[in-house]
Amino acid sequence: MRIAPLPSSSLAPPAISEAADYLHRARVQGREVERLTLRHPELNLHDAYLIQDAGIERRAQSGEKVIGLKMGLTSKAKREQMKLDSPIYGVLTEPMRVRETFPLKGSIHPKIEPEIAFVMAKELSGFISQQQALAAVSGVGAAMEILDSRFIGFKYFSLPDVVADNSSSSHFVMSDRLIPPSELSVDALATLAMDMQVNGISAQKAVASEISGNPLQSIVQLCEILQQRGRVLPAGSIVLAGAATQAVELETGMHVRLVVERLGEVSVLAA
Repeated sequence: MRIAPLPSSSLAPPAISEAADYLHRARVQGREVERLTLRHPELNLHDAYLIQDAGIERRAQSGEKVIGLKMGLTSKAKREQMKLDSPIYGVLTEPMRVRETFPLKGSIHPKIEPEIAFVMAKELSGFISQQQALAAVSGVGAAMEILDSRFIGFKYFSLPDVVADNSSSSHFVMSDRLIPPSELSVDALATLAMDMQVNGISAQKAVASEISGNPLQSIVQLCEILQQRGRVLPAGSIVLAGAATQAVELETGMHVRLVVERLGEVSVLAA
């Protein structure tokens, strides 16, 4: 499936900047706001990525370093949960990576979902195959993304709303142990069993093929979207392939553990 072309921008630069400030303040203050399409009904995906860019620029100005990208809406279950229908991407910064404990203070409505993470050894761009994607990877690991929308109720928003809000990305956790691509194949990556457990009880199970048919397809699609925007996927980037299942709401005291066949495990405590 090819990614639909991005439309022409419909918002003027001042409106893009104002929308980025609006979402940036909401994130910093940890409060809900009305979705952007209520303020700008004409908002489209092109505008949304520009707002996302501007929001990341504001974070970079405060010292945050971009370390990767995340794909969203890559599984049928997730698209059905969010009532949205197209893969999108968001940006990962260094402070978004958590280890062992995730403090819920400052979150609005955090959720967690099981993923597979890639670390890129080589730059990629344009139209590529899954095999080319695997060949450009230095390691593969288990990961979980913590989502948190700034929009009221985390529902009833459009695809541009989501993208503008950095595709609802909040934080992520990934295993330190990475499996080299030489120990995996394209076909093997699609068959990996994934089990996300909450307080020792299995909460979500899936096979990695639930992620776009193969988690490597997320890299393929990401490169295609980036090409539309005149960008590349840099070497050294972390790429979260997207959720294999619906997300689980995070609550204080929850210990969440993801076990992925052949890739090992990763866990986090919500405090």
